[in-house]
Amino acid sequence: MQACDRATSERFGVPSIELMHAASLAAASVVREQFPRARRVTVLCGTGNNGGDGMMTARLLADAGLDVAALLLGEPEKLSGDAAQAWLELNAPVVQSPEKTAAGHKTVLVVSAAEDLAKFDGALHADLIVDAIVGTGFHPPLRGLPLAALEWVKAGAARYPVPILAVDLPSGWPADEGSALMADAVFPADAVVTFTAPKPAHVFGQLTRRWDQPVVVAPIGSPDEAVVSGLNVHWAGGALELVQTPRAAVANKGNFGHVLVVGGTFGTAGGKAGAPAMTAMAALRSGAGLVTAAVPAPALALVSSFAPELMTWPLAVNAAGCLTAESLIAEIMEPLMAGKTVLAFGPGLGQNPDTEKFAFGFLSDNKLPVVVDADGLNLLAQKPVLLARMAQVSTVVLTPHPGEMARLAGISVAEVQADRLGVALGFAQRKGVIVVLKGARTLIAHPDGRVAVNTSGNPGMAKGGSGDLLTGIVAGLMAQYPQDVARAVEAAVYLHGLAADLAVQTGDEHTLLATDALSHLSAAFRFPAFHFRSGSPNGYVWLQGALREAALREGEQ
Repeated sequence: MQACDRATSERFGVPSIELMHAASLAAASVVREQFPRARRVTVLCGTGNNGGDGMMTARLLADAGLDVAALLLGEPEKLSGDAAQAWLELNAPVVQSPEKTAAGHKTVLVVSAAEDLAKFDGALHADLIVDAIVGTGFHPPLRGLPLAALEWVKAGAARYPVPILAVDLPSGWPADEGSALMADAVFPADAVVTFTAPKPAHVFGQLTRRWDQPVVVAPIGSPDEAVVSGLNVHWAGGALELVQTPRAAVANKGNFGHVLVVGGTFGTAGGKAGAPAMTAMAALRSGAGLVTAAVPAPALALVSSFAPELMTWPLAVNAAGCLTAESLIAEIMEPLMAGKTVLAFGPGLGQNPDTEKFAFGFLSDNKLPVVVDADGLNLLAQKPVLLARMAQVSTVVLTPHPGEMARLAGISVAEVQADRLGVALGFAQRKGVIVVLKGARTLIAHPDGRVAVNTSGNPGMAKGGSGDLLTGIVAGLMAQYPQDVARAVEAAVYLHGLAADLAVQTGDEHTLLATDALSHLSAAFRFPAFHFRSGSPNGYVWLQGALREAALREGEQ
């Protein structure tokens, strides 16, 4: 970001003070939009540029008619550059906004030492605290006045709970941190507004107290050409644009692919016919033109009952109800594979020895783009040579949870979780496959070295069946967008989480079922595109909290 800001000023002629003005305008807008009932606002300002953003934000809020207390944590004489200019503007008289009948009130306080904070306890009696102490350039841990301010805010929260908006990042959280949680002391946050582009912490970190609270990226005037990153990491939500392009009026079912789902057990080995059924339903709901579920013959009637649109195909089973290699004969396979465009393999498959023979034989002959999940992944972990062969002849997408990823990579679950990005990307590049490493902040790692991070989804998705739905949505979108498989997979992951988020809006995280998300998939497809790309009324991108923002807009209308 330092290089971006420098390039914006030096190459494109935008003064750095204008960037600060734009950042403060964005922060003030988020205050007004996300906390519309806040009348008393306390702004905590550091002595760097993040503090300068806070000072200008405080001035704008006072001009808009709010009662603002701005606390500078440090000596004004030590301010320099844009922060010094922001201090001068903060101390200028309040200007009454045209739409206000009365100007706001502004109090500027200087905190020179930690013991001074106790004198200003009244500032904690606020409707909102704005944290603008340290931002992108910070290196942990917090110390001195910033750490004392954190302890002061926490002590006050025990008596006066107040929401907190973080400017750029919650103070104490380093921008380049890729972990979900921080061991060092950090400010809590109920909303975050950052500028120009997300940093690793914004997509990997649990920055807010709840999963549905806003994390917003606001443009402040830097041209796209000035935004350069060598991380090769991007946000999965941006791929939603792919599926929001209207279909051609002359389209027919043949234009949107035919997904074949293979999986399931039915008998004494365990009844897992629901898994391929959910996968098939998700493929249908996500827009595939046709879907066929090839399942154990005894389960055919059950799977067929899920939807009349779903086609089925019986596969031979052993006495325990597991699939066997008897189905691999040409008389069965040739008509089964005819006309199919994408394969979803593994949901509910089981790991019976007979099933292993079936799976290895089936996948060895497969030439279709394939999504492999569940027991299909566990079987591939035993046959790395097979996986290598598959990647040579078709597009392969693997959707492991951390345990399955550990088996595929031959390491422990703890090692996977300690370096999710490195493990997923390394495996994708070595094997030539797309890896969807599930969990909070699901990763989509591509063999060319790119990684997308997903920010949709909620804890209610930690239920059986969620992975089966994801497999179906991925396969369904791959069938529709064979020319852009990478973005199709990213969009599928984001849509799945967004549908679950929509489901929770009318329910509860505890009671959410996987199929509840399926019933909200249509709303996820129609979710306003302006939440995910510039061109919105304010140009913001909502990494998190888009549902809350949409509800606020709906309330305004």
